[in-house]
Amino acid sequence: MVKKSDKRVKHCRDSKQHFWTHPGGKLRELGAHHLSDSELLSIIIGSGIKGKSAETIAREILEKFGSFRGMFSQPLKKFLEIKGLGDVKIIRIAAAFEIARRIVEDVLKEKAHEKK
Repeated sequence: MVKKSDKRVKHCRDSKQHFWTHPGGKLRELGAHHLSDSELLSIIIGSGIKGKSAETIAREILEKFGSFRGMFSQPLKKFLEIKGLGDVKIIRIAAAFEIARRIVEDVLKEKAHEKK
């Protein structure tokens, strides 16, 4: 049983179903495809700052750059303009993009080999 002070889940009174209030739990229970871009990004960011959650920071990033693709081409210095982002959080974002870039590169190589 979850304690009242545990903010991980909200209980629905009419059912035994849990509704996660944070993206990590939502991902675990429902799968990554159920998360919005800002929820996925907030997981990478990890934590917010006083008065500003990781989800709020993620929404601000996406508003500033328009999309993940818009973020991808930005110099890391541009991210420092967003309150709540420091070196560690920006490095996490950059690492996630590099992982994605390598996956795309591998897929494209495989497709090129299949065409031969």
